[in-house]
Amino acid sequence: MMLNNNSKHKYLFFFLFFTSLAWAQNKASGRIVDEKNNKELSKVDIFINNNKTPSLTTTSGSFAVQSDSIIYQLKFSRKNYTAETVEITPENADNIFVQLSQAAVSSIQEIVINTGKTKYKSKKENPAYAIMQKVWDRKRNNGLEKFDTYSYKEYEKTQFDLNNLDSAFMKKKIFKKLDFIFDYADSTASGRLGLPIFLNEAVYENYGKNKPEKDSKRTLVAQKTSGFQDNQVITVSAKNLYRDINIYDNTLNYFDIGFQSPVGSDGFSTYDYSLVDTIAIRGEQAFHIRYQPKRKDILAFQGNLYIDTDTYAVIGATLKSTQKINVNFVNSVSTQLEYDNPDETTFLPKKLVTEFEISPFSKKKGSKSIIARRSVDYSDYEFNKPLDPSVFKRKEEEYEDKFIEKDEAYWTKARPDTLSRAEQGVYNMLDQLQQTPKFNRIVKLFETLGSRYYNAFKGIDIGPIFSIYGRNKVEGDRIRLGARTYFGLNDMWRAQFYTAYGFKDQQVKYGVDARYMFNKLNRFMIGAGTSRDIAQLGGQLTSGDGLTTGPQSTSTFFARGENNSLSSVNQTRVFAAIEPWKNIQLRVDGVMQSIKSADLELFNLMYYKDGNLRKTVNDSHVTFSIIAKPGAKFSQTGIDRYQARNLAPTIVLRYTRGIEGLFNADFNYDKLQFMLSKPFLIGTLGKSIVNIEAGKNFNTVPLALQNIIPANLSYGLVPNTFSQLNYYEFVADTYVTLNLEHHFNGKILSYIPLIKKLKLREVAFIRGAYGTLSDASKAINVEGFKYSAPSEHIYYEYGFGIENIGIGNLRLFRVDFNWRGNYLDRPGISKFGVKAGIQVEF
Repeated sequence: MMLNNNSKHKYLFFFLFFTSLAWAQNKASGRIVDEKNNKELSKVDIFINNNKTPSLTTTSGSFAVQSDSIIYQLKFSRKNYTAETVEITPENADNIFVQLSQAAVSSIQEIVINTGKTKYKSKKENPAYAIMQKVWDRKRNNGLEKFDTYSYKEYEKTQFDLNNLDSAFMKKKIFKKLDFIFDYADSTASGRLGLPIFLNEAVYENYGKNKPEKDSKRTLVAQKTSGFQDNQVITVSAKNLYRDINIYDNTLNYFDIGFQSPVGSDGFSTYDYSLVDTIAIRGEQAFHIRYQPKRKDILAFQGNLYIDTDTYAVIGATLKSTQKINVNFVNSVSTQLEYDNPDETTFLPKKLVTEFEISPFSKKKGSKSIIARRSVDYSDYEFNKPLDPSVFKRKEEEYEDKFIEKDEAYWTKARPDTLSRAEQGVYNMLDQLQQTPKFNRIVKLFETLGSRYYNAFKGIDIGPIFSIYGRNKVEGDRIRLGARTYFGLNDMWRAQFYTAYGFKDQQVKYGVDARYMFNKLNRFMIGAGTSRDIAQLGGQLTSGDGLTTGPQSTSTFFARGENNSLSSVNQTRVFAAIEPWKNIQLRVDGVMQSIKSADLELFNLMYYKDGNLRKTVNDSHVTFSIIAKPGAKFSQTGIDRYQARNLAPTIVLRYTRGIEGLFNADFNYDKLQFMLSKPFLIGTLGKSIVNIEAGKNFNTVPLALQNIIPANLSYGLVPNTFSQLNYYEFVADTYVTLNLEHHFNGKILSYIPLIKKLKLREVAFIRGAYGTLSDASKAINVEGFKYSAPSEHIYYEYGFGIENIGIGNLRLFRVDFNWRGNYLDRPGISKFGVKAGIQVEF
């Protein structure tokens, strides 16, 4: 079964486990006075939370308001006065004192809200349409593209707050000896009452140039994390929830899922727009346009756009998801954007605030959840100033922990706004929690589930825990135990070991390897290892780099047939790897191995060599690989690092040279392989994942060294394999494969009554393979007559799947229905099959 252990999900359930809301507060009262003379003011509009219509216009200096929902914020607005916003907490709700100061004429904002929805015979009659047409005609690009050089700073704040706690929840046994955390419950940064559990502040410096050639660099210069300074995996996982967006794009990326932009050129196919009024924003006149989706059950937003009346540039925008948002774990999404517009064709980001409400339980209002909020302030823009070429070079000190450690004086100056009381408290709370044994035990449990290793004692982890038991035709029941060194995330070396035993063949297997990294800048590392085990060869075409990851696809207790075609592999490997450029790795592997059938009665690997019949292939080869992941993001760790999921591609180019005679090797051969894997957002139609692999053996080699079109006999989901093939059904000297999978995100099923309530999502896929196998390659094997390549026709499979199966927000299951497209006359084939698995996906 397929289980995605991506780091962005690694601690998701750890956060969600504590989800809650402190105290419901739906009443507030107090006084409003003039700041200058302290006289009471009347005719003050009071707005509750983010409402655009006032809940009360005062007739005296005193006020009292009440709401059916929790009041977490009040805004006070009076003509010719500067508006004031007050965060409401249980402590201040009954005695609010507001001082309004008279505003300069230039800063007064006249706001008129039109709550009615006007119907037009055609969109051309809608005045908002004419305004949006001009926005589309004058579509702006990010201003950074027009300058020879540029630089700017980012201040980023990421905070997670527990929401919807109640007294019963806080009295649960799990919080015994941890109940002090509720002393920190307060009004959160999002304005709601809750408990802050995670806070990360970061400052980045950005440099770029467009001439004479493009180059850019984003450097983390300061970072402060509440209680998790030593665990960058949590920090990066939290940050990877978010994507930077351009409101002018047709599709906005949230969770690597496409949402229709209200400012996109095809926005009118999704949204209804209405012109509300003209208002003043930061001294500029702007059209206020309200928009909402034509259908509530699609991936779209509702909110407000603020368009400059002279230049038709977007000054600001608010985006909020509908209540029927079909995203796993997510109850709501909201974003606020502010832009500067330096000229007629460009814009510059000024502020970005994105907030998610995340819950594993339910999308119902009031369900236990987490409010995850990220705000970014862009400042100190400088253009066309000479930049020293050294600023674009990676520096070793940038990867050291001390590089980002700054004192409180630095943070006081770096923050655009001071931290709230709750934000300041979260640092103290998390530090206090880490001194609590019970909390550390809970963290250890979730780290074990996420990493698959259990920390037995200092420096030693036992695992992987999910690989302890297996079963196959050769070994029967199989037990595997392993361990690794682990002193911390910043370890510059790692050693691993495992041993396994098959109760049927009564053979002991083992694997051991060690790696050492010399520096974090170019990740130059060396390693060596050796193993003796049973393996399923041909499980993948572009094989991985692990030494002790264990054999692939050897278990058959959940498969459509017994796995007889197993091999016995003794292997010793050494390697060296380096990243001379960011996200581009150069790697050299030297391998010495011997391969034979694990059971000759079940599977024959015998071949002819110089007229002699041989049962063991001795092979020594050197492999040079280029592995590129442009745009990928990683957590800052030592020897191991964790890639955060995004739309970055993976590109592998690999050359292998077999050397006859070296350590008694039997063959000279040359092999070239290529692999490209890339997810694409296809507008609002969903996401496609494309995987292309190609390769060629330039010499005649036996079956053990050939290219096997990968099959999947299990009932689980295994990416980039062919579900209806048998092992070794297709063997090729030269091959090309394509796996294309498209996720529609419920686009089709949302039109079907009753079915749409289930929130299911549809997947379509097609897989194809083409290859050739020479007569010489067939003849070298004793049973070469059994093997062929898909050369007559392109072999293909197709099918569809249903994903997002589950209850509430916990929808982890996927079921695929697979059909074999051709080569249907072969004996023992499967024409149709069902696969199922778990995907931890938004």
